[in-house]
Amino acid sequence: MKIGVVGLPNVGKSSLFNAITDAGAESANYPFCTIEPNIGVVDVPDERLNVLGKMYNTQKITPASIEFVDIAGLVAGASHGEGLGNKFLSHIREVDAIVHVVRCFENDKIIHVSGSINPVRDIETIEMELALSDLEQVEKVIEKNAKLSKQTGDKTLLTTVEVMKRIKEVLEKGGRARSLQYSEDEEKILKNFSLLTMKPVIYVANIGEEDLAKETNKFVEEVKKVAEKENAKVVALCTKIEEEIAKLDKDERQMFKDELGIKSSGLEKLVVASYDLLGLMSYITAGEKEVRAWTIHKGTKAPQAAGKIHSDFEKGFIKAEIVSYDDLVEAGSFLRAKEKGKVRMEGKDYVMQDGDVVLFRFNN
Repeated sequence: MKIGVVGLPNVGKSSLFNAITDAGAESANYPFCTIEPNIGVVDVPDERLNVLGKMYNTQKITPASIEFVDIAGLVAGASHGEGLGNKFLSHIREVDAIVHVVRCFENDKIIHVSGSINPVRDIETIEMELALSDLEQVEKVIEKNAKLSKQTGDKTLLTTVEVMKRIKEVLEKGGRARSLQYSEDEEKILKNFSLLTMKPVIYVANIGEEDLAKETNKFVEEVKKVAEKENAKVVALCTKIEEEIAKLDKDERQMFKDELGIKSSGLEKLVVASYDLLGLMSYITAGEKEVRAWTIHKGTKAPQAAGKIHSDFEKGFIKAEIVSYDDLVEAGSFLRAKEKGKVRMEGKDYVMQDGDVVLFRFNN
């Protein structure tokens, strides 16, 4: 999973990136500090792996991972080349989802490119640039495919033109491509174009230290109203504090979080929101050599889940021996879980569940 971290200059993007990846991306008080995207691969926090690691006395624990991409700050006019313009937009096309950092704190010492704090305006600035970029692409696709469909009579090309016309109408009214409903055929077609306003969004409301003890603030509430209309997620956190937490060792981190009353780290909040937004979950393979989490989409069947490990597993799939994580922990071992009848033999139609601990059987 690849997630792009975006926002206006100086809203806390790079501070958030530092906090969640510990990658040391440069963070400074001037626009376009980030030019080339910084990339950090982070482990998905999952305490279940540590529990199973002890149970199996495993040699290695491998969590699932997420790739975060810290993309340069965007300004009005980017779709026409302002700031870093199209270079920025091309980086966004490559990600699965967008984490949009929005400034929700006041501080006279930190410059705001628009001169004042206004989350709704800031969100609209970026969304407008994404929409304008999409509109340009959509118009080109319509023109090209309309000509080709007349020449060839290809029904897929006609469907492409029709769906793009619907999207164009929405974009021209200031909407997003993701606001429309699509058929399975249309969704397959749209995957080829990586439209920016099709990508799911998580808004990170970057609050000040003084707001940590509060349930919310007026700026966060404004972001939530925008997100509600789009069916997007909102995570409120203080990137400055998160960055400080990331520099501490494990024990110190927990003490610091307890002092501040922070239950979950920014990374944990983002992972939960990301998995939920993209409809993802994890299953686990466990043994003496390795305990490992594998990320799949909800609704994935057993053979396709096996294919995440190796394509041969999917091709030669016979069955899957499955026990739920809770049943396995309660039993104390895979063997005892089997004796209690908690281990199930599942076939090709089995839909995987979050926390399934699996042993795949397959033909070479």
